[in-house]
Amino acid sequence: MSKSYKAITQDISKELTTFRKETAVPMANFDAMAKAAMAEGVLSALNKELIATAIAVSTRCDGCIGYHVRSLVRMGATREQVNEMLAVAVYMGGGPSLMYAAEVLHAFEEFQPV
Repeated sequence: MSKSYKAITQDISKELTTFRKETAVPMANFDAMAKAAMAEGVLSALNKELIATAIAVSTRCDGCIGYHVRSLVRMGATREQVNEMLAVAVYMGGGPSLMYAAEVLHAFEEFQPV
């Protein structure tokens, strides 16, 4: 695969720096919503990241895949957990989701510590 999810997330972060400064209040509110939504609750933070990654697959969002898979790796998600989530995403999204399941697996390997 030719995509680098490390590069994609770095490029997006760099490009959004100015946007975050120019739209400080809306972005602070977005960040607060994200933090609250992803916080440990009835669902674990890991389960919420798996859900977010499944949505990234269904919407075919490379940046979302990069950010959420990086979080999954940091949280210690196993390949088995990722595969099980991807099976549900593919079941619900069909062939296009299957193509992006491969992207998630590529990103998962790329973000693994060396």
